Amino acid sequence: MNDWVGCLGGYPGVQTPNIDALARRGVLFRDAHCSSPVCNPSRTALMTGKRPSTTGVYRNSQYWRPAHPDIKTLPVFFRENGYHVAGAGKIFHHVAGFNPPDQWDDFQIQEFDDPWYRRLSYYPWIKKIPNPPGHPFNGMAGDNFAGEFDWGVLPNRPERTYGDMAAVRYGQEFLKRDHDKPFFLAVGLWHPHIPLFAPQNYFDLYPKEEVRLPEVPGNDLDDIPPIAHKWAAVRRAEHERILREGKWTDGVQAYLACISFADAMVGYVLRALEESRYAENTIVVFWSDHGWHLGEKRHWHKSTLWQRSTHVPMIWAGPGVHHAGLDRKQPVELLDIYPTLADLCGLHKPHDLEGASLTPQLRDAGAKRRPAVTTYLPDNHAVVTEKWRYIRYADGTDELYDRVNDPNEWDNLTGEPHYASLKQRLVYWMPETSVPEVPGRDAYDFDFDSYTWTKK
Repeated sequence: MNDWVGCLGGYPGVQTPNIDALARRGVLFRDAHCSSPVCNPSRTALMTGKRPSTTGVYRNSQYWRPAHPDIKTLPVFFRENGYHVAGAGKIFHHVAGFNPPDQWDDFQIQEFDDPWYRRLSYYPWIKKIPNPPGHPFNGMAGDNFAGEFDWGVLPNRPERTYGDMAAVRYGQEFLKRDHDKPFFLAVGLWHPHIPLFAPQNYFDLYPKEEVRLPEVPGNDLDDIPPIAHKWAAVRRAEHERILREGKWTDGVQAYLACISFADAMVGYVLRALEESRYAENTIVVFWSDHGWHLGEKRHWHKSTLWQRSTHVPMIWAGPGVHHAGLDRKQPVELLDIYPTLADLCGLHKPHDLEGASLTPQLRDAGAKRRPAVTTYLPDNHAVVTEKWRYIRYADGTDELYDRVNDPNEWDNLTGEPHYASLKQRLVYWMPETSVPEVPGRDAYDFDFDSYTWTKK
């Protein structure tokens, strides 16, 4: 989920009443950023409290557990402090091998809307079925468009049968139960991850004739370095085909529908909390793992160091949150969630966490803090302040954007000599080194039944 939620204003007219209500009763961090613009590295960083440059987890294809068997993750930290720890859906990465059972007292694995597409080797718990009638639902045949990059309404599928609703029900039932110890509950929603499937009523919220497309200047990529060109061109064929077949509006409509569907599911869980005996003493954190391009910079998907990929929603509500309804404007990171939860719960956090606790900002809306940092692959970093975004790539090339006067990042200012000292000040916040990448999945034989990895 990128910033296309009502309280962030990323797309005027998007309908997210439940997320917006949570922001009003809590604190919205308007300028929150992921640690890496990819699912697995972002979630690994949040859940371990360590940057990709420290763990070596830079890609979706890299297991964190065999590379760091002794690392104390967020759920393990709470278990060791006497909490009952439960989760459902996409918390760590969703592929087999990323949610070790010893991390949780109880965990419900991700259910998918598209079992016909999933590789059984990646998802051994699913039963693969034939392609359903009408597939692909976006009308564009082909490997990607018939699988991960499909969108539309699944035929004869009521809302309650969508995969994410299983995680919602898990959360609802958990909150109805009597608990004799404090708990940590993680409810992971897939939406609006691709494929973009949602019930028809959510598509109806966005008539095609009213859908607004992102603005993409023809010369937008003229002033960026080769690495940025390379990243923006990844899966460029999908973007070009969408344009060629006149499907851009359809794709944006589907993304909006999935955001509103996700918002409805957030509402189901929050209402269950409100109706429970835990409503007054439960901290709520709402977050997304990274942003999303929908054609900006001629790019779909993620995996860039621009605003579209790094900017995410983050909302805190409940005990320890002061001045509810007053947005916080300081740049912050998802990496900050781990130490903040420890502080709010009065627990002694691990000394090696790399995030900075948000408790000063939760108490005082004007409290100062360091810039936010995002990493994509080794030695590529973006530093974000309220005024600037500075990107430096592994080969030393760079980009500099004035976020106040150029929020779409269309004008790279890095070539102007008078910004040299500014860039040096921003480089200070980047990791000094990036450790090598840990081995990928292909380096291991993974056994799902015993949940063990054997190095090949």
